[in-house]
Amino acid sequence: MAVPLAERIRPQNLDEYSGQEHLLGPDKPLQKLMGPGRSASLIFWGPPGTGKTTLARILARSWDYRFVEFSAVLSGVAEVRRVVEEARTMLKSGQRTVLFVDEIHRFNKAQQDAFLPHVESGVITLLGATTENPSFEIIPALLSRLRVMVLHPLGPEELRPILDRALSDPERGLGGQGVELTPEAAEHLVNAAFGDARRLLVALEVAAAAAPLGKGGAKLIDLAQAEEAVGKKALRYDKAGEEHYNLISALHKSLRGSDPDAALYWLSRMLAAGEDPHYILRRLTNFACEDVGLADPYALNQVMAALRAYDLMGSPEGELPIAQAVVYLALAPKTNAVYVAFQAAKRDAQELGPLEVPLHIRNPSTKLMKGLGYGKDYQYPHDFEDAVVAQEFMPERLKGRRYYRPSQRGREKFLAERLERLRQAKARLAQDKKKDQPT
Repeated sequence: MAVPLAERIRPQNLDEYSGQEHLLGPDKPLQKLMGPGRSASLIFWGPPGTGKTTLARILARSWDYRFVEFSAVLSGVAEVRRVVEEARTMLKSGQRTVLFVDEIHRFNKAQQDAFLPHVESGVITLLGATTENPSFEIIPALLSRLRVMVLHPLGPEELRPILDRALSDPERGLGGQGVELTPEAAEHLVNAAFGDARRLLVALEVAAAAAPLGKGGAKLIDLAQAEEAVGKKALRYDKAGEEHYNLISALHKSLRGSDPDAALYWLSRMLAAGEDPHYILRRLTNFACEDVGLADPYALNQVMAALRAYDLMGSPEGELPIAQAVVYLALAPKTNAVYVAFQAAKRDAQELGPLEVPLHIRNPSTKLMKGLGYGKDYQYPHDFEDAVVAQEFMPERLKGRRYYRPSQRGREKFLAERLERLRQAKARLAQDKKKDQPT
């Protein structure tokens, strides 16, 4: 039986590995564990095809440990005991053992308990892989003895080197078979993989097997064959071209127009075409600040939660939190008051130059500065009723300038009322101060 391309091309070392720079970059957690004498029991948590098994093998090889692999779906406690006894025997001769358990979340509590004494005693180094949240799926006693490494879906820039290596490697890949891809086919395979390297390589192998022989025995995979291999047509979409900007504009304007249905449609169009969800989330973050603002301060929290959820789950499951954030933004009250205020303040800062900071709000950090009047007559608001003072905080040239003019929509209505009360209180204090001054 032929070995699948995804298994043949599996990285043997970090030079061949692509992605997870947050774990493998200089001074990052897994980089520090590479090499003899640095072993640790770990859980690799991430979506399918992100390199969990591969990292376990590379780590064990760097430690020079014997590597034993089995699946929680196919094995039970009896198999664990057998492996542990073998590991105990091997340890007497100085050979340590890594026990790698794929889908470790499939083990029940009693089965997970079986690992505890052997991890504690050091008979085995346990490496587990899971697509599920370890906090919910791994018993606390075992989880407390394991370090959790979170793996993220692979981006297009991380999948492309995997595709290139599979095409060029003459021994383990397709390099000796004359397989070539059109640029459109390559882009479609990468986008349709949704961050899953295994999915990418399976699609490539299917497309290569079905591609007709051309002149000279070469196999050229075009877009139609790539679509057939992944079972999905490529939508008209160029990430650097007009359609890219048309779709993000349509999404943005649908949100601003408070139309959740249209917003969901344009979101779905972008995702189906292979748009990077992180790009969409960046645009949603901007929208939450620019178009919703303080009318609903929780809108930004919704987007940040969607970003975190997507990073934890990847595609396609992680796309649902993005859709939830889109609906929330569409239905949220709208205001651009902070955006308009910030633009006006930036314009003054750029056009009026470096206006002097008033002396009373400068920091008197040295005796000299204090002698020059820095901080003199500054009123500490907490020492006054309602923490309100009538002092001026603007530069002399900008006294009385107002940037922020809150709307009457959503929560900003209450901020507008609060701001008006503050201004009235300051005006009364200023008037009282004038009355107290000698004539």
